This record gives sequence, structure tokens and C-alpha cells, in this order.
Amino acid sequence: MNHRIKTMVVAGWLGCGWTLAMAGTLPGPVVNTHWLAANLDKVQVVSVLGNAKLFTTAPEFEKDAKTGKDVLSEAGGHIAGARLIEMKPMRVERQVGNLKVKYLIPEKASFEKLIQNAGVDAGKPIVFVPVGAEAADVDDALRVYWQFKVYGEAEMAVLDGGMSAWLKDGRAVSTEAAPAKTGTWVAKADLSAQYFASSDDVAQASRKGSAALIDARDAGNFHGLSKRDYVYASGHIKGAKLYSTDLLFKNSGGTVKFMAPATYTALLSAQGIDPKMPTVSYCNSGHLASGPWFMSSEILGNRSAKLYDGSMHQWTLEKRDVVGAVPLK
Repeated sequence: MNHRIKTMVVAGWLGCGWTLAMAGTLPGPVVNTHWLAANLDKVQVVSVLGNAKLFTTAPEFEKDAKTGKDVLSEAGGHIAGARLIEMKPMRVERQVGNLKVKYLIPEKASFEKLIQNAGVDAGKPIVFVPVGAEAADVDDALRVYWQFKVYGEAEMAVLDGGMSAWLKDGRAVSTEAAPAKTGTWVAKADLSAQYFASSDDVAQASRKGSAALIDARDAGNFHGLSKRDYVYASGHIKGAKLYSTDLLFKNSGGTVKFMAPATYTALLSAQGIDPKMPTVSYCNSGHLASGPWFMSSEILGNRSAKLYDGSMHQWTLEKRDVVGAVPLK
């Protein structure tokens, strides 16, 4: 275990960071490439991709004119033995009251089947690997992590920097298709009450301040300058604080990586968010919101952190009130 991972574990022991620091296989909710390379036999690696073709596409490199070294220009392929989870089937339309709400977590039985079809097994820690080139693709992995968490999985981590970091470290890559396999993973529990916020939960937080509402979108969406086509009113939920994705990760040579727990604590405070308060994260559809949830719940150890799955899509579909500096006409 290298010095950086030791530091993460110590932070968890001191109660100021990684809540999954444990005596077992995983050192915490985030692992780096050095740790993963040394522990591949102890975990199951799962690539989380918005574009499944990347799993079997060779990475691309360009020659640096000054140094003559090969520089990664597009991450592709996967770590040998990895299973593949494609994002699109991970989020479904569900009936909520008399409305059909898109992009929600599948029901337990459906989720189990999807994960088994991906070849993921029970009883072995999971390391999720995003592309690692942009915040949005890291959030894909964090979103899947949250869904596993809702259904009772605890032994999970995310590879810091994802496949981009793995390739930049010069590690081996495979472009072979994952062999067909039915996994044995099953939900251990349904922890929706602990990790899932409903529209009514959000409304109560908005009215009473019982939880800090964290808006993970960009400033234009937050203030009402723009909106997505599946969001039916512009602006944000009253009382929410903006914490956009540019405050979630650092860019390390074109690779997106996490920051130290103390940095997140300082940034939350700077945005007017008490890191120790119960939190509810939301965005347009529950995708980007997984970033602040992961930061609050897994990195900072806030056991009262929830994600509003329906986010602004469901909130505005239900015709609930929004506010903004300059609402669209």
C-alpha cells in the first residue's frame, strides 16, 4: 500500500474522511491504480460506461512534439477480467403516483437481473472504473455506486482517475469482449429510506431547512438562464445551494481525480453548506447529483446524505415551485 492510500486510511480512522476504511480488502471508497494493480485478485473490476463500445476500443495515443513521448488522447479498452455495466439500462422510467418519471433507479428485482447479466458476483468487493476523462463519466460510476448502496452493497470503491489514470500509468489494457456470464450478485437489503429522498422529503427540506439542498448543476441552470428539455421550469428549488461539478474533481493532466476530504469540507463551507448537516443532492435527472452525494456520504462520512433521484425532472413534472434569478419566459 503506497503512502497516498495510507494517508486516506488514516483519515478515515480519524473520522475526517473515508467512511469505508476497513480492515478487509478495500482501503476506502476510492482506490488508486497502484493499489488496484496489486490487488486485482482480491476484487472484481467493473467498467461503467456511457458508451459500451469503449470497452472493446483500443486507446489512442499521440506523440508529444517536445518530449517524443506517447500521450493519451482517448481512453479505451478495459482492465483484463473486468465486467461491463452500460449506463443506459441502469436508469428506467417508473410510475410515481399518476406520473411516469424517467431516469430512476430500477426496482430491486430488475436491478438484480441487470447486475447478474453483467456477470457481477456476490461476496467479492467491487471496484468501479469510469473513463476518468470528464466529471460526467466519473458521475456515471458514482451513480451506479449509489444504486448498489441503495440495495445494500457495502464493499465497493471507485478507481481514482478511472481508465485514463490506468493507461497513463502504462498499465496493461484489454480490448476483448467480456465473456458471457451470469453473476450471483443479489441485493442484501433495500436501504431506500437511508439514501433515497422523495419529492416530499425535498419539499420539507425546502420549507423547514431540515436538510441542506445541494444543486449539482451548472450556474446557468441554477439561476434560470437555461434548462434541459426534460425539465419543465427554469431555476432551482428554494433554499438550495449551488455546488457544481467543477468543485468536485481536480484535473490532473487530463485525468479527473478526487480531492482531499479537507478540501471538500472547505468548499462546502464556502458555498454556504454545513458539511455536518443532513444533505439532499439533486440535479436535472439524478446523474450529476451522485457526485455531491458520494462526497458527503462516502468521503466525508455524512450518514444523513441522500440523493433526490427524480431531481428537477420529477420536481417540475409535478409542477412544484422553482425560483431563479432570471427565470426564462
